Amino acid sequence: MSKKMTPAEIERRMKEINAQPEEEQTAEEAASLAAADAMDDGTTVSLEDFKKDLEDYSGRFVLRIPRSLHKTLKEAAAEEGVSLNQYIIYKLTL
Repeated sequence: MSKKMTPAEIERRMKEINAQPEEEQTAEEAASLAAADAMDDGTTVSLEDFKKDLEDYSGRFVLRIPRSLHKTLKEAAAEEGVSLNQYIIYKLTL
């Protein structure tokens, strides 16, 4: 059970946290952020419009593949400790 902190303790902890040096960005992180910034055109979409845009898509995608590929994918997913569905989604987004 955690004890409640006093306002003074909270302030002291926040000062400690804020005094920490800023983490250095890796080249990969910088490239990812730059790519995301390049894609951002500044427009916004309401949640309702976003949902309406997706109404024609169920999220289901049926695909027949060779049994050997199914086996390979299932084994790879097990090695990663994720479901086959999660693993395939990850691979498709690369």
